[in-house]
Amino acid sequence: MNRWLAFLIRCRAMIIKEMWAVLRDPRARIILVGPPIMQLVLFASAATLEVKNVEIGVLDLDNGPAAHEVLQQLAGSPNIHALHRLASYADLARAIDRRDVLCAVVLPEGLSRDVAARKAASAGAVCDGRRSNSAQIMGGYLADMVGRAGLALRGVAPDAAPGGATVVRHMFNPNLDFLFFVLPALVATVASISSLSVSGQSIARERELGSFDQLMVAPLRLPEILIGKMTPPLIVGLVNATLYLLVITQLFGEPLRGNVFSYYLATFCFLTANIGLGMAVSALAQTQQQAFLGIFLVAVPVNLLSGFAAPVDNMPLMLRMIAEADPQKHMVVLMEGLFLKDMPLATVLANTWPLMVISAVTLTFSSLLFRSRME
Repeated sequence: MNRWLAFLIRCRAMIIKEMWAVLRDPRARIILVGPPIMQLVLFASAATLEVKNVEIGVLDLDNGPAAHEVLQQLAGSPNIHALHRLASYADLARAIDRRDVLCAVVLPEGLSRDVAARKAASAGAVCDGRRSNSAQIMGGYLADMVGRAGLALRGVAPDAAPGGATVVRHMFNPNLDFLFFVLPALVATVASISSLSVSGQSIARERELGSFDQLMVAPLRLPEILIGKMTPPLIVGLVNATLYLLVITQLFGEPLRGNVFSYYLATFCFLTANIGLGMAVSALAQTQQQAFLGIFLVAVPVNLLSGFAAPVDNMPLMLRMIAEADPQKHMVVLMEGLFLKDMPLATVLANTWPLMVISAVTLTFSSLLFRSRME
Protein backbone atom coordinates (compact mmCIF):
# COMPACT_ATOMS: atom_id res chain seq x y z
CA MET A 1 0.00 0.00 0.00
CA ASN A 2 2.82 2.37 0.90
CA ARG A 3 4.54 1.49 -2.39
CA TRP A 4 1.46 2.45 -4.41
CA LEU A 5 0.99 5.61 -2.39
CA ALA A 6 4.59 6.63 -3.03
CA PHE A 7 4.08 5.84 -6.74
CA LEU A 8 1.00 8.07 -6.90
CA ILE A 9 2.76 10.91 -5.04
CA ARG A 10 5.73 10.83 -7.43
CA CYS A 11 3.40 10.69 -10.46
CA ARG A 12 1.44 13.65 -9.10
CA ALA A 13 4.62 15.65 -8.61
CA MET A 14 5.80 14.84 -12.14
CA ILE A 15 2.43 15.76 -13.64
CA ILE A 16 2.37 19.11 -11.80
CA LYS A 17 5.91 19.82 -12.96
CA GLU A 18 5.02 19.07 -16.59
CA MET A 19 1.82 21.08 -16.44
CA TRP A 20 3.75 24.09 -15.15
CA ALA A 21 6.28 23.61 -17.96
CA VAL A 22 3.46 23.69 -20.51
CA LEU A 23 1.42 26.51 -18.96
CA ARG A 24 4.02 28.84 -17.46
CA ASP A 25 4.26 30.94 -20.63
CA PRO A 26 1.10 33.07 -21.13
CA ARG A 27 1.56 32.94 -24.91
CA ALA A 28 1.82 29.16 -24.78
CA ARG A 29 -1.50 28.99 -22.92
CA ILE A 30 -3.17 30.94 -25.71
CA ILE A 31 -1.53 28.80 -28.40
CA LEU A 32 -2.78 25.59 -26.80
CA VAL A 33 -6.45 26.57 -27.06
CA GLY A 34 -6.80 29.48 -29.49
CA PRO A 35 -5.27 28.10 -32.70
CA PRO A 36 -7.09 24.72 -32.57
CA ILE A 37 -10.46 26.47 -32.34
CA MET A 38 -9.41 28.93 -35.06
CA GLN A 39 -8.28 26.04 -37.27
CA LEU A 40 -11.59 24.26 -36.76
CA VAL A 41 -13.60 27.33 -37.79
CA LEU A 42 -11.33 28.24 -40.72
CA PHE A 43 -11.10 24.70 -42.08
CA ALA A 44 -14.85 24.32 -41.82
CA SER A 45 -15.26 27.42 -43.99
CA ALA A 46 -12.38 26.84 -46.41
CA ALA A 47 -11.95 23.07 -46.75
CA THR A 48 -15.00 22.46 -48.90
CA LEU A 49 -15.49 20.39 -52.05
CA GLU A 50 -18.76 22.12 -52.87
CA VAL A 51 -18.93 24.10 -56.11
CA LYS A 52 -20.57 27.47 -55.46
CA ASN A 53 -20.27 31.05 -56.69
CA VAL A 54 -19.16 29.80 -60.11
CA GLU A 55 -18.97 32.02 -63.18
CA ILE A 56 -20.32 30.39 -66.35
CA GLY A 57 -19.90 31.48 -69.95
CA VAL A 58 -22.77 31.25 -72.48
CA LEU A 59 -22.28 31.11 -76.23
CA ASP A 60 -25.84 31.59 -77.52
CA LEU A 61 -25.97 30.92 -81.27
CA ASP A 62 -29.72 30.30 -81.22
CA ASN A 63 -31.32 33.37 -79.57
CA GLY A 64 -34.68 31.58 -79.50
CA PRO A 65 -37.21 30.60 -76.81
CA ALA A 66 -35.37 27.36 -76.04
CA ALA A 67 -32.14 29.23 -75.44
CA HIS A 68 -34.00 31.74 -73.26
CA GLU A 69 -35.41 28.92 -71.12
CA VAL A 70 -31.95 27.42 -70.66
CA LEU A 71 -30.59 30.81 -69.63
CA GLN A 72 -33.42 31.20 -67.12
CA GLN A 73 -32.53 27.84 -65.58
CA LEU A 74 -28.87 28.81 -65.34
CA ALA A 75 -29.57 32.25 -63.89
CA GLY A 76 -31.82 30.75 -61.21
CA SER A 77 -29.21 28.29 -59.95
CA PRO A 78 -27.83 29.05 -56.46
CA ASN A 79 -24.47 27.58 -57.53
CA ILE A 80 -23.90 30.06 -60.37
CA HIS A 81 -22.68 33.52 -59.42
CA ALA A 82 -22.68 35.17 -62.86
CA LEU A 83 -23.32 34.42 -66.55
CA HIS A 84 -20.91 35.84 -69.12
CA ARG A 85 -22.15 36.29 -72.66
CA LEU A 86 -19.66 35.06 -75.27
CA ALA A 87 -19.75 36.21 -78.89
CA SER A 88 -17.78 33.44 -80.57
CA TYR A 89 -15.83 30.22 -80.06
CA ALA A 90 -12.68 32.33 -79.85
CA ASP A 91 -14.18 34.23 -76.90
CA LEU A 92 -15.07 30.89 -75.32
CA ALA A 93 -11.54 29.55 -75.66
CA ARG A 94 -10.11 32.81 -74.31
CA ALA A 95 -12.46 32.80 -71.27
CA ILE A 96 -11.52 29.22 -70.39
CA ASP A 97 -7.83 29.87 -70.97
CA ARG A 98 -7.83 32.94 -68.68
CA ARG A 99 -9.94 31.14 -66.06
CA ASP A 100 -12.63 33.78 -66.32
CA VAL A 101 -15.20 30.96 -66.31
CA LEU A 102 -15.14 27.39 -65.06
CA CYS A 103 -17.50 26.10 -67.77
CA ALA A 104 -19.11 27.49 -70.90
CA VAL A 105 -22.48 26.40 -72.29
CA VAL A 106 -22.88 26.32 -76.08
CA LEU A 107 -26.46 26.69 -77.37
CA PRO A 108 -26.21 25.72 -81.07
CA GLU A 109 -28.01 27.36 -83.94
CA GLY A 110 -31.40 25.80 -84.60
CA LEU A 111 -31.92 24.65 -81.00
CA SER A 112 -35.34 26.30 -80.67
CA ARG A 113 -36.42 25.00 -84.08
CA ASP A 114 -35.58 21.40 -83.16
CA VAL A 115 -37.35 21.69 -79.81
CA ALA A 116 -40.47 23.15 -81.46
CA ALA A 117 -40.47 20.34 -84.03
CA ARG A 118 -40.18 17.74 -81.24
CA LYS A 119 -36.85 16.62 -82.63
CA ALA A 120 -33.82 15.59 -80.63
CA ALA A 121 -31.99 18.71 -79.56
CA SER A 122 -28.69 19.08 -77.75
CA ALA A 123 -26.51 21.70 -76.12
CA GLY A 124 -22.79 21.58 -75.41
CA ALA A 125 -20.58 22.40 -72.46
CA VAL A 126 -16.86 23.11 -72.34
CA CYS A 127 -15.21 22.84 -68.91
CA ASP A 128 -11.77 23.73 -67.57
CA GLY A 129 -9.97 20.41 -67.09
CA ARG A 130 -7.29 22.05 -64.97
CA ARG A 131 -9.88 22.11 -62.18
CA SER A 132 -11.05 18.59 -62.89
CA ASN A 133 -13.07 17.90 -59.75
CA SER A 134 -14.95 21.22 -59.80
CA ALA A 135 -15.46 20.98 -63.56
CA GLN A 136 -16.87 17.47 -63.25
CA ILE A 137 -19.30 18.50 -60.55
CA MET A 138 -20.34 21.63 -62.45
CA GLY A 139 -20.79 19.59 -65.63
CA GLY A 140 -23.31 17.44 -63.79
CA TYR A 141 -25.14 20.54 -62.57
CA LEU A 142 -25.29 21.95 -66.11
CA ALA A 143 -26.58 18.68 -67.57
CA ASP A 144 -29.37 18.61 -64.98
CA MET A 145 -30.36 22.24 -65.57
CA VAL A 146 -30.39 21.92 -69.37
CA GLY A 147 -32.42 18.72 -69.07
CA ARG A 148 -34.97 20.46 -66.86
CA ALA A 149 -35.21 23.30 -69.37
CA GLY A 150 -35.92 20.78 -72.15
CA LEU A 151 -38.68 19.12 -70.14
CA ALA A 152 -40.22 22.52 -69.34
CA LEU A 153 -40.26 23.46 -73.03
CA ARG A 154 -42.11 20.24 -73.85
CA GLY A 155 -44.56 20.80 -71.00
CA VAL A 156 -43.41 17.66 -69.20
CA ALA A 157 -42.99 17.57 -65.43
CA PRO A 158 -39.59 16.20 -64.28
CA ASP A 159 -41.20 13.28 -62.44
CA ALA A 160 -43.28 12.42 -65.51
CA ALA A 161 -40.31 12.15 -67.87
CA PRO A 162 -40.04 9.04 -70.04
CA GLY A 163 -38.56 6.16 -68.12
CA GLY A 164 -39.98 7.40 -64.80
CA ALA A 165 -38.29 9.38 -62.08
CA THR A 166 -35.42 8.39 -59.83
CA VAL A 167 -35.96 9.19 -56.18
CA VAL A 168 -32.70 9.57 -54.24
CA ARG A 169 -32.67 9.49 -50.48
CA HIS A 170 -29.55 10.65 -48.65
CA MET A 171 -29.25 8.89 -45.31
CA PHE A 172 -27.62 10.52 -42.26
CA ASN A 173 -27.18 13.88 -44.08
CA PRO A 174 -30.49 14.44 -45.94
CA ASN A 175 -29.71 18.02 -47.01
CA LEU A 176 -26.18 17.12 -48.15
CA ASP A 177 -24.81 19.87 -45.92
CA PHE A 178 -21.06 19.71 -46.51
CA LEU A 179 -20.28 21.17 -43.08
CA PHE A 180 -22.04 18.25 -41.41
CA PHE A 181 -19.62 15.94 -43.19
CA VAL A 182 -16.40 17.90 -42.83
CA LEU A 183 -16.69 19.04 -39.19
CA PRO A 184 -16.46 15.55 -37.60
CA ALA A 185 -13.39 14.77 -39.71
CA LEU A 186 -11.86 18.09 -38.66
CA VAL A 187 -12.12 17.05 -35.00
CA ALA A 188 -9.70 14.22 -35.77
CA THR A 189 -7.41 16.40 -37.90
CA VAL A 190 -7.09 19.36 -35.52
CA ALA A 191 -6.87 17.17 -32.40
CA SER A 192 -4.09 15.17 -34.05
CA ILE A 193 -2.03 18.27 -34.80
CA SER A 194 -2.44 19.76 -31.32
CA SER A 195 -1.68 16.53 -29.42
CA LEU A 196 1.36 15.76 -31.58
CA SER A 197 2.74 19.28 -31.13
CA VAL A 198 2.40 19.29 -27.34
CA SER A 199 3.80 15.80 -26.77
CA GLY A 200 6.51 16.26 -29.38
CA GLN A 201 8.09 19.12 -27.43
CA SER A 202 8.17 17.47 -23.99
CA ILE A 203 11.48 15.56 -23.99
CA ALA A 204 13.20 17.87 -26.49
CA ARG A 205 12.39 20.82 -24.24
CA GLU A 206 14.18 19.11 -21.34
CA ARG A 207 17.33 18.67 -23.43
CA GLU A 208 17.29 22.20 -24.78
CA LEU A 209 16.77 23.76 -21.34
CA GLY A 210 19.44 21.55 -19.77
CA SER A 211 17.08 19.88 -17.29
CA PHE A 212 17.28 16.42 -18.84
CA ASP A 213 20.25 15.47 -16.65
CA GLN A 214 18.33 16.60 -13.55
CA LEU A 215 15.46 14.39 -14.64
CA MET A 216 17.74 11.37 -14.89
CA VAL A 217 19.13 11.78 -11.35
CA ALA A 218 15.71 12.55 -9.83
CA PRO A 219 14.20 9.82 -7.60
CA LEU A 220 11.73 8.88 -10.32
CA ARG A 221 11.24 5.65 -12.19
CA LEU A 222 10.74 5.44 -15.93
CA PRO A 223 6.94 4.73 -15.77
CA GLU A 224 6.47 7.73 -13.47
CA ILE A 225 8.40 10.01 -15.83
CA LEU A 226 6.41 8.77 -18.83
CA ILE A 227 3.08 9.21 -17.05
CA GLY A 228 4.08 12.76 -16.14
CA LYS A 229 5.07 13.45 -19.76
CA MET A 230 1.86 11.94 -21.18
CA THR A 231 -0.67 13.59 -18.89
CA PRO A 232 -0.40 17.29 -19.96
CA PRO A 233 -0.99 16.65 -23.70
CA LEU A 234 -3.81 14.28 -22.75
CA ILE A 235 -5.46 16.95 -20.58
CA VAL A 236 -4.98 19.61 -23.24
CA GLY A 237 -6.41 17.28 -25.87
CA LEU A 238 -9.50 16.47 -23.80
CA VAL A 239 -10.09 20.17 -23.07
CA ASN A 240 -9.81 20.96 -26.78
CA ALA A 241 -12.13 18.04 -27.61
CA THR A 242 -14.73 19.53 -25.26
CA LEU A 243 -14.36 22.92 -26.95
CA TYR A 244 -14.70 21.27 -30.38
CA LEU A 245 -17.91 19.61 -29.24
CA LEU A 246 -19.33 22.93 -28.02
CA VAL A 247 -18.30 24.81 -31.18
CA ILE A 248 -19.73 22.17 -33.54
CA THR A 249 -23.02 21.76 -31.72
CA GLN A 250 -23.63 25.36 -30.61
CA LEU A 251 -21.94 27.46 -33.32
CA PHE A 252 -22.49 25.29 -36.40
CA GLY A 253 -25.66 23.57 -35.20
CA GLU A 254 -24.59 19.99 -35.93
CA PRO A 255 -25.92 17.66 -33.21
CA LEU A 256 -23.95 14.85 -31.65
CA ARG A 257 -26.26 11.95 -32.46
CA GLY A 258 -24.06 9.40 -30.72
CA ASN A 259 -23.28 8.91 -27.06
CA VAL A 260 -21.13 11.47 -25.21
CA PHE A 261 -19.33 8.62 -23.43
CA SER A 262 -18.43 7.08 -26.79
CA TYR A 263 -17.15 10.46 -27.97
CA TYR A 264 -14.76 10.80 -25.04
CA LEU A 265 -13.74 7.12 -25.18
CA ALA A 266 -12.77 7.48 -28.83
CA THR A 267 -10.97 10.77 -28.11
CA PHE A 268 -9.03 9.28 -25.20
CA CYS A 269 -7.81 6.30 -27.23
CA PHE A 270 -6.95 8.54 -30.17
CA LEU A 271 -4.99 10.99 -28.01
CA THR A 272 -2.92 8.25 -26.36
CA ALA A 273 -1.97 6.88 -29.80
CA ASN A 274 -0.89 10.36 -30.95
CA ILE A 275 0.97 11.06 -27.72
CA GLY A 276 3.00 7.89 -28.28
CA LEU A 277 3.97 9.10 -31.75
CA GLY A 278 4.81 12.58 -30.47
CA MET A 279 6.96 11.29 -27.61
CA ALA A 280 8.85 8.98 -29.98
CA VAL A 281 9.71 11.99 -32.14
CA SER A 282 10.63 14.03 -29.07
CA ALA A 283 12.92 11.27 -27.78
CA LEU A 284 14.79 11.23 -31.09
CA ALA A 285 15.12 15.02 -31.37
CA GLN A 286 17.92 16.98 -29.73
CA THR A 287 16.22 20.39 -29.87
CA GLN A 288 12.68 21.73 -29.97
CA GLN A 289 13.24 22.86 -33.55
CA GLN A 290 14.13 19.30 -34.56
CA ALA A 291 11.05 18.07 -32.71
CA PHE A 292 8.85 20.56 -34.56
CA LEU A 293 10.22 19.43 -37.93
CA GLY A 294 9.79 15.80 -36.90
CA ILE A 295 6.15 16.41 -35.92
CA PHE A 296 5.56 18.06 -39.30
CA LEU A 297 7.14 15.03 -40.99
CA VAL A 298 4.76 12.70 -39.13
CA ALA A 299 1.62 14.87 -39.33
CA VAL A 300 1.52 15.19 -43.12
CA PRO A 301 1.31 11.46 -44.01
CA VAL A 302 -0.94 10.82 -41.02
CA ASN A 303 -3.39 13.41 -42.36
CA LEU A 304 -3.15 12.27 -46.00
CA LEU A 305 -3.82 8.62 -45.09
CA SER A 306 -6.70 9.43 -42.75
CA GLY A 307 -9.41 9.58 -45.42
CA PHE A 308 -10.18 13.22 -44.72
CA ALA A 309 -9.03 14.56 -48.10
CA ALA A 310 -9.54 11.40 -50.18
CA PRO A 311 -11.32 8.10 -49.41
CA VAL A 312 -8.99 5.38 -48.17
CA ASP A 313 -10.77 2.86 -50.42
CA ASN A 314 -9.50 4.78 -53.48
CA MET A 315 -5.87 4.33 -52.45
CA PRO A 316 -3.56 1.51 -53.65
CA LEU A 317 -3.54 -1.68 -51.60
CA MET A 318 -0.17 -0.92 -49.99
CA LEU A 319 -1.35 2.50 -48.78
CA ARG A 320 -4.63 1.02 -47.51
CA MET A 321 -2.62 -1.43 -45.40
CA ILE A 322 -0.43 1.38 -44.04
CA ALA A 323 -3.53 3.47 -43.31
CA GLU A 324 -4.74 0.81 -40.87
CA ALA A 325 -1.84 1.85 -38.62
CA ASP A 326 -2.90 5.50 -38.84
CA PRO A 327 -4.83 6.51 -35.69
CA GLN A 328 -6.44 9.45 -37.48
CA LYS A 329 -8.04 7.10 -40.04
CA HIS A 330 -9.93 5.26 -37.29
CA MET A 331 -10.79 8.53 -35.53
CA VAL A 332 -12.37 9.96 -38.71
CA VAL A 333 -14.62 6.89 -38.95
CA LEU A 334 -15.61 7.25 -35.28
CA MET A 335 -16.34 10.98 -35.44
CA GLU A 336 -18.40 10.69 -38.62
CA GLY A 337 -20.35 7.82 -37.09
CA LEU A 338 -20.97 9.62 -33.80
CA PHE A 339 -22.00 12.95 -35.34
CA LEU A 340 -23.84 11.84 -38.48
CA LYS A 341 -25.55 8.78 -37.03
CA ASP A 342 -26.10 7.18 -33.67
CA MET A 343 -23.20 4.75 -33.87
CA PRO A 344 -23.88 1.89 -31.43
CA LEU A 345 -21.37 1.12 -28.70
CA ALA A 346 -20.42 -2.22 -30.31
CA THR A 347 -19.37 -0.42 -33.50
CA VAL A 348 -17.52 2.21 -31.47
CA LEU A 349 -15.56 -0.52 -29.69
CA ALA A 350 -14.84 -2.23 -33.03
CA ASN A 351 -13.13 0.97 -34.18
CA THR A 352 -11.44 1.86 -30.88
CA TRP A 353 -9.60 -1.41 -30.34
CA PRO A 354 -7.26 -0.65 -33.28
CA LEU A 355 -6.53 2.68 -31.55
CA MET A 356 -5.73 0.79 -28.35
CA VAL A 357 -3.31 -1.48 -30.24
CA ILE A 358 -1.66 1.53 -31.90
CA SER A 359 -1.40 3.23 -28.49
CA ALA A 360 0.29 0.17 -26.96
CA VAL A 361 2.79 -0.01 -29.83
CA THR A 362 3.63 3.71 -29.97
CA LEU A 363 3.87 4.13 -26.19
CA THR A 364 6.08 1.05 -25.88
CA PHE A 365 8.31 2.27 -28.70
CA SER A 366 8.60 5.75 -27.21
CA SER A 367 9.37 4.25 -23.77
CA LEU A 368 12.20 2.16 -25.23
CA LEU A 369 13.59 5.21 -27.02
CA PHE A 370 13.41 7.26 -23.85
CA ARG A 371 15.09 4.51 -21.83
CA SER A 372 17.91 4.29 -24.37
CA ARG A 373 18.40 8.06 -24.19
CA MET A 374 18.53 7.94 -20.39
CA GLU A 375 21.17 5.24 -20.47
